[in-house]
Amino acid sequence: MSNEHILITGTAGMVGSHLLEYYSGKVKKEFLIGTYFNPTINLNDILDLCVPLELDVRHAHAVEKVIHEFKPGKIFHLAAQSIPTVSWLRPIETMDINANGTINLFEAILSARKLDAAYNPVVVVACSSAEYGASLTPENVPIKENAALLPLHPYGVSKVAQDLLAYQYFKGHNIRGIRARIFNTTGPRKTNDAVSDFVQRALNIINGKTEKFRVGNLTSQRAITDVRDLVSALVLLAEKGTAGEAYNISGEKVYSMMEVIEVIEKICEQKFILETDQSLLRPTDEPIIFGDSTKLKTETGWQQKYSLQETVNDMFSYLN
Repeated sequence: MSNEHILITGTAGMVGSHLLEYYSGKVKKEFLIGTYFNPTINLNDILDLCVPLELDVRHAHAVEKVIHEFKPGKIFHLAAQSIPTVSWLRPIETMDINANGTINLFEAILSARKLDAAYNPVVVVACSSAEYGASLTPENVPIKENAALLPLHPYGVSKVAQDLLAYQYFKGHNIRGIRARIFNTTGPRKTNDAVSDFVQRALNIINGKTEKFRVGNLTSQRAITDVRDLVSALVLLAEKGTAGEAYNISGEKVYSMMEVIEVIEKICEQKFILETDQSLLRPTDEPIIFGDSTKLKTETGWQQKYSLQETVNDMFSYLN
């Protein structure tokens, strides 16, 4: 097999599906390998775009089989348990998928290299702003890549593990891992983040299913990136990023959760009755999440193109 193959793990997640769509217009279907497990999107959105493979990244031999068979030249490792609130409930599973799944991928590359010493893929690992945790204070933002990693939940800890594993396998084995520290990203197909939850609640009110708009902490602030801008950053990192390095991918504008609701109200042309739901409040919550993407922009030329209003409009269109 040639190194023309592109492997995307986690294609049945929001980011993976959009990355798959991007490459499906540029790469022959047989060269595009998409793995999925426990889909969070409609599988029909992706099955015709790639060679689809069901893969649990916790199973080392199964991961090894995929790498040996296709020997992809570009790998985007997006498969993960990616919901912070779920990580409080299932911390062991979160660590197993995110940390051990990453080890299995890198070990599979080493195994393939034993048979082909020249095998040297670029691996973009989907890391997270959640790694910064307690470092994300108002005086520290927009936060830079050299800030202390002080995660506040098991998901954040698992992403620190992924991040440092990519660094370790680069230093120890010269595997070209690139650590993409992804900040709050949303868009069509997104579930279980504030923006997608807000859009769904607005639709429920518009459709007469409920009267009140449930909310959690409305003072927390987030820089928000459209998934299509994130995809362009990941593609650019695979082409121009420096192996072993970490890169923030963050929106340039910060919104309070109340401001996000105001954007939704403007699109819907109505005001909502807000009701605080205690179950939506986290044990710990970063007051502000906002990253400095200068390094990414300088090295790859990345620019954010989509406004929050455009993103939310497209989310409504997808659900309608």
